Amino acid sequence: MGRRLAVAALLAAAVPVGTAAAAAPSQPPDWAAPQIETLASYGLLMGATSPASFHPNDPLTRGALADLTTGLAQTLEPISDPGSVPVQGGGGAVRTTSDEPVPVVPSPTVTDPTTTAPSTTVPTTTVPTTIVTTVPTTTKVAQANAPVTMASLDAGLVSTLGLSDTAAEFVRGARAAGLTVPARFGTEMVARLLGLRVNHPAAQDFLELRPQDPATRAEAAYSGAQILGFGWLDGAVQLTETRALADSFSLPALTDWQKRILDVAVSKIGMPYVWGGTSDGSEEPFGVHSRGGYDCSGFVWRVYKLQSYPNEGDLASTLKGRTTFTMSVEVPKAQRIPFAQLQPADVLFFGTKGPRSAGPQVVHMGIYLGNGWFIQSSDDGVAVAQLIGWYRETFAWARRPLAEANLEP
Repeated sequence: MGRRLAVAALLAAAVPVGTAAAAAPSQPPDWAAPQIETLASYGLLMGATSPASFHPNDPLTRGALADLTTGLAQTLEPISDPGSVPVQGGGGAVRTTSDEPVPVVPSPTVTDPTTTAPSTTVPTTTVPTTIVTTVPTTTKVAQANAPVTMASLDAGLVSTLGLSDTAAEFVRGARAAGLTVPARFGTEMVARLLGLRVNHPAAQDFLELRPQDPATRAEAAYSGAQILGFGWLDGAVQLTETRALADSFSLPALTDWQKRILDVAVSKIGMPYVWGGTSDGSEEPFGVHSRGGYDCSGFVWRVYKLQSYPNEGDLASTLKGRTTFTMSVEVPKAQRIPFAQLQPADVLFFGTKGPRSAGPQVVHMGIYLGNGWFIQSSDDGVAVAQLIGWYRETFAWARRPLAEANLEP
């Protein structure tokens, strides 16, 4: 559509200028050195003999992922209470999010205590007394040198933690509302709820990997170290709370237009946070090459401004400015939507003074899914989160582009 022709020029003019940086160096930095040292302390170097021979920037292979997940399962098992349920034999396969083959890895489980979780708050949980892992009797892997994507790395780790069924519950909850979600939706939700992904500094956005990109050994090391850092009590609580969130995850009935908007939004889950990013493909915001990704306003811009929808009328014209600040003040105060009146597909704004924020104090934005959940691009990349804690305290107001374009009341 004609009004999209000026978008490229707007991006250069509207996104705040910050520090510029050079393109990716020929030799990427060894950014995961502390995490590699952590793996070394547990003897989980994925086939390497020492941190010096780890080769962090090499692609992660199926064999290396199997070594890591097997080692994690064996390391996590001893933290269960002495005299508790013994380790069981046998093995399982990682549930894949793509068409690539998957390695044989452990299928650990966690005892599942009865919990009752409110729908819009962090659930009150009962901490399990034991973590029961399943350790495979073999780690032989077909095509052990084949590379593994970021999506399959997350799926393998989620399976190792016994949360594949939890991931599937998130998928069922989204599909029950009529959304079309990618196969990785559940495992990416779980991985990010557990903090298994890292956001690289803006000057190193060339390190950011999309779900379909081959993972690096450094990314696997970071995730493995995060899991090892859970600790017994904190880890048990995190796993239990994640299960409870999946049990309670549901979205309201959606209109046809809400489904169209949210289908595009959820299709981006797992994309990395890239400062100034607006695309699934290669960009160089501020001189830093990236494979693709989004910042918070770039994500909303992509869904509402850059995406073309049949019979959309003036929808692409509703958002005019590129930044969070400008998008937040484009609607008069009388049309700003308070928390109690939120509807799916509304654009959310967060400010340092909550509802009393002035436009310059608005610092973040996302898109509402319903029932207290929203989707955003933040430090976790494009991920789903609850409107609780900081998000609830700093919620300023929302706007409804579908109504602004006269597509819905």
